[in-house]
Amino acid sequence: MGLLDRLEVTSREQRLKVARAVLYLAQGTFGECDSEVDVLHWSRYNCFLLYQMGTFSAFLELLHMEIDNSQACSSALRKPAISIADSTELRVLLSVMYLMVENIRLERDMDSRGWRAARETFRTELSFSMHHEEPFALLLFSMVTKFCSGLAPHFPIKKVLLLLWKVVMFTLGGFEHLQALKVQKRAELGLPPLAEDSIQVVKSMRAASPPSYTLDLGESQLAPPPAKLRGRRGSRRQLLTKQDSLDIYNERDLFKTEEPAPEEDEDPAGDGERALDGELDLLEQDPLVPPPPSQAPLSAERVAFPKGLPWAPKVRQKDIENFLEMSRNKFIGFTLGQDTDTLVGLPRPIHESVKTLKQHKYVSIADIQIKNEEELEKCPMSLGEEVVPETPCEMLYQGMLYSLPQYMIALLKILLAAAPTSKAKTDSINILADVLPEEMPITVLQSMKLGIDVNRHKEIIVKSISTLLLLLLKHFKLNHIYQFEYVSQHLVFANCIPLILKFFNQNIVSYITAKNSISVLDYPGCTIQDLPELTAESLEAGDNNQFCWRNLFSCINLLRLLNKLTKWKHSRTMMLVVFKSAPILKRALKVKQAMLQLYILKLLKIQTKYLGRQWRKSNMKTMSAIYQKVRHRMNDDWAYGNDIDARPWDFQAEECTLRANIEAFNSRRYDRPQDSEFSPVDNCLQSVLGQRLELPEDFHYSYELWLEREVFSQPICWEELLQNH
Repeated sequence: MGLLDRLEVTSREQRLKVARAVLYLAQGTFGECDSEVDVLHWSRYNCFLLYQMGTFSAFLELLHMEIDNSQACSSALRKPAISIADSTELRVLLSVMYLMVENIRLERDMDSRGWRAARETFRTELSFSMHHEEPFALLLFSMVTKFCSGLAPHFPIKKVLLLLWKVVMFTLGGFEHLQALKVQKRAELGLPPLAEDSIQVVKSMRAASPPSYTLDLGESQLAPPPAKLRGRRGSRRQLLTKQDSLDIYNERDLFKTEEPAPEEDEDPAGDGERALDGELDLLEQDPLVPPPPSQAPLSAERVAFPKGLPWAPKVRQKDIENFLEMSRNKFIGFTLGQDTDTLVGLPRPIHESVKTLKQHKYVSIADIQIKNEEELEKCPMSLGEEVVPETPCEMLYQGMLYSLPQYMIALLKILLAAAPTSKAKTDSINILADVLPEEMPITVLQSMKLGIDVNRHKEIIVKSISTLLLLLLKHFKLNHIYQFEYVSQHLVFANCIPLILKFFNQNIVSYITAKNSISVLDYPGCTIQDLPELTAESLEAGDNNQFCWRNLFSCINLLRLLNKLTKWKHSRTMMLVVFKSAPILKRALKVKQAMLQLYILKLLKIQTKYLGRQWRKSNMKTMSAIYQKVRHRMNDDWAYGNDIDARPWDFQAEECTLRANIEAFNSRRYDRPQDSEFSPVDNCLQSVLGQRLELPEDFHYSYELWLEREVFSQPICWEELLQNH
């Protein structure tokens, strides 16, 4: 309480000193702890205590003051080079707020009832407009746009983005919460439950690399046959075994080409890529599920084939209608529109096909929302006003609506500047303001440390932006499909698709195995242990991790983002083809991680029909992997390109129609014009003349002059007036 009182003093230096003291509390009073566990325990305890004492509100006021500090902005603009010293106050404030949000957000079984209540109160405060202020996420978004516009180049953008990501995750919910919301919303709309939990299915999938026993099996089967088996029977058996070996995960390694097969007695640790494969296979399993009991190596006689496909197939209503339209044209000669029940005149196999299609019919929440929106557009008077629940997601969208294009452009600008493939340009924004020291390094050791810090800084920015965009898209899609489409369209207009492809146009294996961290300087270990002397050799060696989870996470998020933008959008799929994404995505398949490969294969699947027969012929292993791992859509002719969707049409019209629907939705739900054609009109002359109007004070003095000038001195030609009207 004493510290909070001293936060209100006028001296800037004194306020900074007190804020640093609060930061020490939020970091776990590490000077009085003996272990990392103690530091984390007291950090969590102190963050709840600080929140209950009203610290977050006090720091929010200080943050507003720092954002509006024109003196700091002007001095930063005048400097030729901005350094970490220009954002000291902002970094202290944002660090305290980040620690509070992150510690309170995470739920623990041992949390007391008071802490649980505090968490819900904090979530509500961050989600909704409190005390006539905008939601906290919008304040952070405004900081991002101010930074990108060049008005505040000293803002510590990495900390702003990290806090924004955590605030959105806290207020709207993470991916598991999203899945629960989806199940709940489907139940409310009367839709059947989901066939599977996509998170659990992906967790159980294995990367497309063969088990160890298939190497021996493949070698024995692909070896030249003995002389006594060269007869017709032997060659047939050899052909069958060859086919079997091709069926088992597609020979040896699904995506390795022009690389020799590893020797049996070779040490796995000697090959960096193989060691990475094993590490990823272990880590992609659910830690809560016990590992399966070890099995003896299978012999060539007993081969364990994969049990079925991982996903249940889906069929849209549109697919059933197209199938019946084609069948009726073929067998009857006319169609019945959207009627999917009348099967008169169609042969028995067509009846069976329609039955199978209907068994796997999937109606999404988006389909219901689009249908409801069409009805509201057609019958606005009879259906009345739509009741929109004020959820955190809805409030965030309303707040973001009018500045949303600027927010998306700003995020993509920062993502472009942080991408490892980006070249340094004079017109690009400086995202290193909160990592560059006042004095540039003079020794080799200092230069190496700064290089690692800069790369780590960029990786964290990519991670936070990719997750933030994905979370926003997924939540808006669940809340209303046109909110999702609005954000998606602005991302596409801001060149998000080529930006992500540019990001992947690098050695992804090297990016995921990058070691841009100094483990001895990581919190909380650095606060407890005596720091060893850093040397150039120790920095070059890095840590013992075979890969960087941060970069793997970012790559998966960017691929999911690309999938969200292009799914069922033929114009955007053509952008993937035009930008030659297929070879870029195929190179990324070298990373043996199931989730990453799944989203790459999805992106390849939607464009195979446009890539031509020769590409499909020379990439049969990739085609087979798509068949094994990606969900099947019945009647989807993705592998052959005979579908009507593969034929060229006016792609611009598709985007224009979508844009018109989005604008109609936004204007209907969020614009409240007073002169709307549906607003009631008072037709009674007495009532209109009897209304009291607020008139300005000087009206009485100038009324007679106005009458003389505007009414009496103006001749009125009644005949002409009647003719015109």
